[in-house]
Amino acid sequence: MTDEVRPVLQARGITKFFPGAIALADVDLSLRPGEVHALLGENGAGKSTLIKCLTGAYARDGGTLELDGAEVSPGSTEESQRLGIGTVYQEVNLLPNLTVAENLFLGRQPLRWGLVSRRRMAAEAAGVLAGYGLHIDVREPLSHYPVAVQQVIAIARAVEMSGRVLILDEPTASLDRDEVELVFSVIRKLKERGLASVFITHFLDQVFAICDRATVLRNGRVVGTRELAGSAPRDIVHLMLGRQLESEVHERHGGQGGTLLAEIDGLGRRGMIEPVSMQIREGEVIGLAGLLGAGRTETASLLFGAVQADPAPGAAPGCASARSHGRRGDSRRGSG
Repeated sequence: MTDEVRPVLQARGITKFFPGAIALADVDLSLRPGEVHALLGENGAGKSTLIKCLTGAYARDGGTLELDGAEVSPGSTEESQRLGIGTVYQEVNLLPNLTVAENLFLGRQPLRWGLVSRRRMAAEAAGVLAGYGLHIDVREPLSHYPVAVQQVIAIARAVEMSGRVLILDEPTASLDRDEVELVFSVIRKLKERGLASVFITHFLDQVFAICDRATVLRNGRVVGTRELAGSAPRDIVHLMLGRQLESEVHERHGGQGGTLLAEIDGLGRRGMIEPVSMQIREGEVIGLAGLLGAGRTETASLLFGAVQADPAPGAAPGCASARSHGRRGDSRRGSG
């Protein structure tokens, strides 16, 4: 796909002011047909503000927005949807007490003699979802299905209502690996249809798995747009941080003593975080550092038992991967 292809959506010089702050400064963003375009940046970089400016939730203080070559200026999210720009958020914005079919067609239900035709609605809903490879009973309440399926339904609704540009705001943040792949399979189908998508996430592995290009924001400004086929994760991290990120292990030895209190060996959970190993000694403070999405919270959840870890390699089923070492009469032992 070349640069000569007319963008589906072209944002130029988008600027947004808040009292005492410039949230966006002269931001450009273009989406090609059939492209998944990552929008990246640290918290506070301006991603959410830009999306709200594109979808009419915020009024722009400067800049222009073109859709298929025609200038548009949506004044609300409803108008944005009518123009063809749909948005799906991390928290599924649907009604769990209604059926799948009712959620898909809420506000535009098919009618017969002035009444909602539930049979037709169910048949059309099943047909829509079958196009995404999802075969479920659309007459069941939405709450009966897992979050990943609900995300697919939310995507299907957004596409059916809009159908030109799809904005995905961290749709995989609460999904495990298999569920992420389900959502990705739907995104790939939309690519084949020529739909242009914006994908916002903190997970760089997902960016390189599904996206074609990435635009990086820092402090409300675009610091670069890259073709991902010729880029490496460290290049994108460099753009996000403004400096090279190096892997370092710092050790400080004082007079704390060397008594081993706990040993973590291959602690992990499939689809959540790769196995982690470490030793914790008496008087020692160990820091867990990394960008948002690197796995700090997940590691803490596994250590404290809030999330059940997978068995360590070679361990019997149900055995924990963390061991506590008692000292001075302490009777504590590792769980499992």
